Amino acid sequence: MTAPMDARTSTMPQPRQFEGRALPLIDAPPAGTRDPRPGLSGVPLEALRDWFAQRGEPAYRARQVADQLWSDRSVDLDGPRTLPAGLRAALGDAFRFDTMAETSVRPADEGLTEKALHVLDDGRTIESVLMRYPARGPRRERATICISSQAGCAVGCPFCATGELGFWRDLSSAEIVDQVRFWSRRLAADARRVTNVVFMGMGEPLLNPDEVVRAAAAISDPQRFGLGARHITISTSGVVPGIETITALAPQYTLAVSLHAVRAGLRDVLVPLNRRWPAEQVVEAATRYADVTGRRVTYEYVMIAGINDTPSDAADMAALLRGRLAHVNLIPMNPVAHTPWQPSGSERIEAFAGTLREAGLHTTVRRNRGTEIGAACGQLAAERAAQPAPAAVARRREILVERSAAALRDRPLAAPR
Repeated sequence: MTAPMDARTSTMPQPRQFEGRALPLIDAPPAGTRDPRPGLSGVPLEALRDWFAQRGEPAYRARQVADQLWSDRSVDLDGPRTLPAGLRAALGDAFRFDTMAETSVRPADEGLTEKALHVLDDGRTIESVLMRYPARGPRRERATICISSQAGCAVGCPFCATGELGFWRDLSSAEIVDQVRFWSRRLAADARRVTNVVFMGMGEPLLNPDEVVRAAAAISDPQRFGLGARHITISTSGVVPGIETITALAPQYTLAVSLHAVRAGLRDVLVPLNRRWPAEQVVEAATRYADVTGRRVTYEYVMIAGINDTPSDAADMAALLRGRLAHVNLIPMNPVAHTPWQPSGSERIEAFAGTLREAGLHTTVRRNRGTEIGAACGQLAAERAAQPAPAAVARRREILVERSAAALRDRPLAAPR
């Protein structure tokens, strides 16, 4: 079995090194001092048992701590007094019960969508989103949590606000899981529970593969958070070694691939990672994942007016995915302040979807949630980040217009609808 790769080793590209990406608009703010204590939610139960055993304590102590950690009622180690005071103090010296220093929440969609801004121990900020879906017909009520895997992002897709930040740092598995724990406690106050978790927030999950795999394991472990693996989605913009890593683990997670274009020149602009791993290579790796796991791969496609929404784009997509175990999710581009583009019109999106369906591909059009609070796809950008200089914004727009125009020269430019 292939060992999980670390984003900082030579087997993975280093952050900020992808050719062709638009430079970050915002310089990373100075970071504070990191707390050296690991977060408890990232510690496997066996490791916790070993910690207690080294102190002459029975193995059941680990279960007591785990029960408290994963309870929706506990916010620190001073809750139920199942441990002696001295042992609680030692545990607090060694681990953190929660890695979020501060969290604020903004609602939207009449309370059905909420966005959280989490402040980490070093002052870095990340965002996560809760989306509630009321019961409808045979479909049960759902609560989906969209979580971040990095502070900032190294990939730099130009229609995504996170890419404007550049890369700040990877999140630990505990920092990833504690986003889920935050929303789980909030839902429990209304007698609700988390039903789905998607790694689609800030960052590229498979450029932080070790911590993402550990976090997904904690979320799906019946002895920890206990959410079924099929209710967890891990997304990627096309990190082939990362896809191969999780394929070797053969989990039952859903894999979501951000495709956004098939033609190399255009995808180089929209997903700079394409210069390292082209769409065809990404889809082949994703197909191997589907073959090994039996799980259908979701292909995400942001629809940008006049850029990637033409009949030829749809035909290219259909040709690449035809016959594969695939689901296509078309997403109207959400407003991002510093891009020169607009979302595709509904007629163009439906025509695109029709071409894919005619090719036998199951295709849906996403209804965006949380747009007005910057919580929708591509909008997460850590609200406390500094605002870019107008000159930097203008130069970035100019670069994107030049690059997209060059990519479109070999086919007629489709008029926006």
